[in-house]
Amino acid sequence: MSEPFDASRDHRFAETRWFEDFRLGEKFWIPSRTQTDALFAAFQLASGDNDPIHYDVEYCRRHGHPGMLAHGMQVMIQTAAGAGVFPRLVADSLVAMLECGAKFLGPVYAGDTLYPMLEFTERVPQRTTGVIAMRATVHNQKNELVLEGLHRYLIRKRPAE
Repeated sequence: MSEPFDASRDHRFAETRWFEDFRLGEKFWIPSRTQTDALFAAFQLASGDNDPIHYDVEYCRRHGHPGMLAHGMQVMIQTAAGAGVFPRLVADSLVAMLECGAKFLGPVYAGDTLYPMLEFTERVPQRTTGVIAMRATVHNQKNELVLEGLHRYLIRKRPAE
């Protein structure tokens, strides 16, 4: 007879990954998303950024842009690890997100489709935890790299058995 079902133990996307389980070069894809007018409006509302470059098409055209220009932070949030599988893999081992930063390499306009990805690049062991670093990238539908950044997470080491 099998063990009784325990939702907190048995209903998981994947087995927990610990600090030691990450391999350099591993990639964590985040679903693509087209930057719609509605997303622009939602970001403007949430951020309070009222620069017309982000919401006034005619203003944008007068300033040499083909359409509304996405705020850099609107592009950076596309790399949120929670949008992909990563948080499901570290459900029991993640302690905290420590750092997030980015360089904005090209414009993103309303209607562009963005393809975010995180790539595991570094592991720094500590006593009972460790820090993992991931390179964040966002490409547009033209395969242009429009953002490159870095995330750092504090992850628990595998518990002693």
